[in-house]
Order: sequence, then structure tokens, then C-alpha cells
Amino acid sequence: MERRNAVKQIAGTKHLEIFADEQDLRNNIEALMKEVRPLWKSAEIKIKVFTNGITNKLVGCHVDQDMEEVVLVRIYGNMTERFIDRENEVKNFQILHAHHRAPELYCTFQNGICYEFIKGTVLDMWLLRNPSIFRLVAKEMAHFHSVEPENGYSSEAALWKSLSMYLTLLKSSHSEPAAGVSSVDNMNDMPSFDILVSEIELLKEHLSQIKSPVVLCHNDLLCNNIIYIEAKGDVKFIDYEYAGYNYQAYDIGNHFNEFAGVSELDFSMYPPQEMQVEWLQSYLEVYKERTGSEPTVTEWEVQKLYVQVNKFSLASHFSWGLWALLQSRYSTIDFDFLRYARERFKQYFKKKDEFLALQFSC
Repeated sequence: MERRNAVKQIAGTKHLEIFADEQDLRNNIEALMKEVRPLWKSAEIKIKVFTNGITNKLVGCHVDQDMEEVVLVRIYGNMTERFIDRENEVKNFQILHAHHRAPELYCTFQNGICYEFIKGTVLDMWLLRNPSIFRLVAKEMAHFHSVEPENGYSSEAALWKSLSMYLTLLKSSHSEPAAGVSSVDNMNDMPSFDILVSEIELLKEHLSQIKSPVVLCHNDLLCNNIIYIEAKGDVKFIDYEYAGYNYQAYDIGNHFNEFAGVSELDFSMYPPQEMQVEWLQSYLEVYKERTGSEPTVTEWEVQKLYVQVNKFSLASHFSWGLWALLQSRYSTIDFDFLRYARERFKQYFKKKDEFLALQFSC
């Protein structure tokens, strides 16, 4: 563990010059809690390591048996700073907290953040399909998307810039040593680099004509990032490291893709049209109200968004496929990123013609 005495403010949030070494986790946690929860006795601090994350290591810290107060410590994954803007993550966290869409951010440290734990039920693939819950998710996303940009905050869609960055990193990664057991050189059954480039160009040309609004998006709304608070009849989204301004339809399409799960992908769980229509109806009712539009939702508006969402779901497959290739090169997390990339690209090509052919009347 590396620690200096300097404590500074970064973007209005306390920053600690502490580096959390996973090999010395206990001492690291105690040092962080000394600053974040100074009244906690070090010997009484209990640590729970969560295993759901495939980007970072997440640790819960508490002193009471009932876990009434928990501080979450997220230790950033190896080399993730190459494709995640951590300063932007902190800014998004603050903006969302100010709009009651995110928990409190306690501090940042050299390779992570500490923040408030939201007590509730983490959704799974089956809860995600429960009508009473998916309506809550749709409404919460509408609230998320209606957050106004801060002064000086770029509201340009991040999708094409992100895909270009992934391609650049992927190309350069061939000459670097791999951190994990996998390598992007082992790309059997994977699209060639030239095919990846040409498919992105095709997607950009097609999707740019759709004119989906650019809004503040979560961009990573898998089931583990949604907390159901049953007592309040509410849901909250967590983990904002990929959040930023992006296409409305991309965020929703990405979420629909996540109905397939993470560890064992099952794309037969992708929501059917009837479920999507109900979800989109709930979403538009709140989104139009929050953005000052006529509150009545027409069948044409639902159908238009349905077409946009399914088309942009293709870009989601492509984005996470490239991301997984990079993770296979750099991540030290025990997860088969290459298999995940193969499955995402396979689904992209399976649905490509069907979704690109979808049309709505103007």
C-alpha cells in the first residue's frame, strides 16, 4: 500500500492519496475507513468481497452485523483507465446524486472510489422480466435520461468515439504483454480487424440517419446494476463508470441486450416485441412528462422508439464485443472475456439483417 498525507479536493469530492493493493486488502481498507468512517474501530471492520463485477473489484465494509451502514469500495480493474474516463465518472456521480439518481460519493483514491451502499435486491434475469419491476426500470431510465447537462459539459454522443478508441487500443494491444491468461492473438472464430472496422462504418452510416436524441445515459444497465427497493416500490441504478451522453435508443437497446445475462449468455431472453412495447410505453410516459412534452404517448411514438432501440442494440453488441477483447488482454479478473466477445459478435451478425431492415413510417 502506498500512502501519503496529502488529502485534496477533486471536482468537489475528497481525494485520498492511497493506493489500494489487492494483495494487502485489509490494511488498505482500514486506511480508507480511517478517513471515511473515523469513528469505526479498525479491528471491528468487516469486509465482504462481491464477485459480480467483471471490470473492477467491489468490496463492502461495515461494522454492524445487520449491515445497516455499508461503505462500498471499488478498486479499479487493471488498465481500465485506458478506456474509462475516471474523472468523468466522478463528475457523473456528482451530477446524478444532485438529481437524486445516485447514492453519495464519499471519496476517491488513487485507484478507486468509496460510496454509499443502496440496500435492496439486486435484479437477476427473471426479476428483470417481471412487469411490475420492468416498468419501474423504464421509469427510472426516463428520469436518468431527463437530467439536464451541466454548463460546460459536453453533450455529444459518445458511441462512435468509444468504438474508435476501442479499435485503436485493440490494434495497439498486439505488441503489449497480456496481464491475464487470454490474448487478443487467440481470436479463433472472431471477426478480423478489417471486418470490425467495416461493420462500424456500416453501423455509423445507418444509425446516424435515425436521429435518436442524445441524453445522459447509463450505458451499462445490466441486471446487477439495478437495485430493487421493495419497501419504496422503487429501483435505483448503480455504477456510473460508463455513464455519459449518448443516444437514447442505444441505452435502451443495451439494456434489452442485458436481459441475456452476463456469465452465461442466453439471448433467447431478449425481450419480445410485446414486452418491449409495454416497457417503452412506461418509459415514454415519464420521459415526455419530464422533458415538457405533450404527456399523451401515441402508438406511432412507441413504434418509432421500438425500431430505433432494436437497431441500436446492434451497436451495443459491437461495443461490448470490442470491450471484451480488450479486457481479455489486460484484465486480471477471472472471467472468460474471449468467450463473451465471441457470443456478442455472434449475436450481432445473427440479428444484423433483421434489425437493420426494421422501418417505421414518418
